[in-house]
Amino acid sequence: MTITTVEELTITQVHDALLAGTFTVRELVEAYLERIRTLDAEGPALNSIVTVSGTALEEADAQDAYLAANGTLSGPLHGVPVVVKDQIETAGIPTSFGSAATGAYTAAQDATAIAQLRTAGAIILAKTTMPDFATSWFSTSSRSGITRNPYDLARDPGGSSSGSAAAVAANLALVGIGEDTGGSIRLPCSFCNVVGLRVTPGLISRTGMSSLVVPQDTAGPITRTVTDAAVVLDALVGFDPKDPYTAAYAIARHSGTYAEAVAKDGLAGKRIGVLRQAFGPDSDAESAAVNDVIRQALAKVEAAGAQLVDVEVPNLNDYVADTSVYFSRSRQDMNAFIAKRPELGIDSIEQLHAEGKFHEKLDLFVGIATGPATAKEDPTYPDRVALQGDFQRLVAGIMAEQKLDAICFPDVKLAAPSHEDIFADRWTCLTYPTNTVIASQLLFPAITVPAGFTSEGLPVGLEIMALPYSEPQLLGLAHGVEKATAARKAPNLSQVKA
Repeated sequence: MTITTVEELTITQVHDALLAGTFTVRELVEAYLERIRTLDAEGPALNSIVTVSGTALEEADAQDAYLAANGTLSGPLHGVPVVVKDQIETAGIPTSFGSAATGAYTAAQDATAIAQLRTAGAIILAKTTMPDFATSWFSTSSRSGITRNPYDLARDPGGSSSGSAAAVAANLALVGIGEDTGGSIRLPCSFCNVVGLRVTPGLISRTGMSSLVVPQDTAGPITRTVTDAAVVLDALVGFDPKDPYTAAYAIARHSGTYAEAVAKDGLAGKRIGVLRQAFGPDSDAESAAVNDVIRQALAKVEAAGAQLVDVEVPNLNDYVADTSVYFSRSRQDMNAFIAKRPELGIDSIEQLHAEGKFHEKLDLFVGIATGPATAKEDPTYPDRVALQGDFQRLVAGIMAEQKLDAICFPDVKLAAPSHEDIFADRWTCLTYPTNTVIASQLLFPAITVPAGFTSEGLPVGLEIMALPYSEPQLLGLAHGVEKATAARKAPNLSQVKA
């Protein structure tokens, strides 16, 4: 029994092969570990992996033994090698939160989401790179430096789920887990030509995951297909008494599985709003390149039977600016997480700032560390929260009036930036033109699906946003878009530009 290639494998393909005896879980894990060694640590040196699990092969053997003894799979993620953003605690594997100041901190127990993955049969293969405490759209980290984009090594894979997106795109694991507060799953996935899902906050427990903006924080799947995202999501969701926000799972009242919802896809007759306000100016060559890819993708979506409806959100930019609460409450939420973990050896975010223990290109981190200590100290905070409700009702009302199933737009107005541009401050986190914050600040679910490539070979993602708790419908739409565009393509790491 041998495995010839792991490129572009899906969960279904792996399970079929395991049941047929084509290869074992150990052989699958060994193949991914070899790719991590030759492509991530050496060769193109993507630098997407922080720490490889020391027990992955042992866990693989246990899964093989289970199948041999029972003749069935141990769960829906039997033997699935998963890479996890280093923001989420894993027992037995250090968690750094992207910071060089955390030492070799290792949590005593798994985060709830990780425990659920293991229960479903998954194998935690490795932890992935991220900027310090998830405070950037880019990969710049005091722990790991920069991560390279698999499609162009001179460019960034995006953040803050930098390593998970790059690793899944480069086939270093079967699937990945990221985290999304303002777009930290969707932005890097759009830059790396993979699928990334942000769910309605609370469907997935945040216990054991570092905070940024508690009401907006959520973990989520990063995969190469929508179907795999749905399968992973089924394992992640659920009520957790340690995280009161997961009461959202009871509100969602989803019957059946998300994987089943994907199977009910279809674009015929679906009404999808196109938010032209979120497109960059065609007068700018870089924005125009992204716009062209999105328009071509939308033409394929329309040809597949969807009805596209141009929509406009009045005062959109003002709503986005005035519902942002990073500088109001992030310091409070981040410090609350740190305070519960004295083993980190960190007193506070402001301490890290005062001692210069953060990556130099983290303007968001600086703003948070020097801002209000608590939300109550920011007199604008109550107005921002109240305006968020107005923003939600406005957009939901537009969707109701236009009878829309979803709204779509480019995840980001530009393709992946170069590391040179980031270090020259052409772009900072606070000036980068991402659209992912729209869904985040609405508290709406959203998914990015590969839309195509610019003439320079850079991936572009199409974001699809739906109403809260509409994940089944959202996944079905995304699967239809995925089939219509057929835009996922593995990077050629033997020829990628250095």
